[in-house]
Amino acid sequence: MLDVCLLGTGGMMPLPYRWLTSMMTRCGGSNLLIDCGEGTQIALKEKGWSPKPIDFICFTHYHADHISGLPGLLLTMGNAERTEPLLLVGPKGLERVVGALRTIAPELPFPLQFLELDLPCHRMQLGPYVVDAYRVNHNVTCYGYAVSIPRAGRFDIARAKEHGIPQEFWSRLQKKGEPVKAEDGRIFTPDMVMGPARKGLKVVYCTDTRPVPVIAEYAKDADLMICEGMYGEKEKAAKAREYKHMTFYEAAALAKEAGPKELWLTHYSPSLTRPEEYMDEVRSIFPTAKAARDGWSMELQFEEDG
Repeated sequence: MLDVCLLGTGGMMPLPYRWLTSMMTRCGGSNLLIDCGEGTQIALKEKGWSPKPIDFICFTHYHADHISGLPGLLLTMGNAERTEPLLLVGPKGLERVVGALRTIAPELPFPLQFLELDLPCHRMQLGPYVVDAYRVNHNVTCYGYAVSIPRAGRFDIARAKEHGIPQEFWSRLQKKGEPVKAEDGRIFTPDMVMGPARKGLKVVYCTDTRPVPVIAEYAKDADLMICEGMYGEKEKAAKAREYKHMTFYEAAALAKEAGPKELWLTHYSPSLTRPEEYMDEVRSIFPTAKAARDGWSMELQFEEDG
């Protein structure tokens, strides 16, 4: 199971009714946050989710509306007596940027660890999450993220018996996915008893970019695609191109190509007060598109085996 919450849906500046865009996921006791603009911890509080158990924070880029809320969040974690390390992930320069922000949060009871991205694509194993970071096209270095929960194949009892694997080893092969060595020297590996991998879960998060093919590639067949829609007004298409953002219709076209189950638009311009007004045309491009609101959440479940 994967819990997903879009904590805020705003771009550039927080508004009384709209926090800045960020997303949090929870899976198996592990928590991951993407972006942390001004007011993100208030959005967490409103949702009823705690910042203390966050294990990983990934940043798309270093514009203020995506990272300026970090010092306050770190202080809140520290005040909650957190001692576990916190891993921060983001484009090259992350440690320098965070170091500057920590001028106002210098003392923390837990260590910070840094993973800086410098390649077009990165794959990371962060707790239960397989996270793919992919570079997009903004006016500063910016990454989108695909967060996946893989699912192993089914345990094949017949194959286990065929290989003569003692039953006492089945659990380790199935649940731990590790090889085991019998007393007679034989080595048994998970591939001897496990079927092909089953469909896992995937949510994709992408903001602050022009529409580029890599976005659709990583969003292919996702359970949920969360994508920037800075402007709903067609007359602002030129502005979107100039500042390297996306319109609702460009995001919908990417979703049409990628085929996720659902598309949530986010990162609205402060001038866009009623995004729902533009959704009829958006849904003519991609029928399951939605104009997301702050605090929207979804519980993703593995598909039942047929």
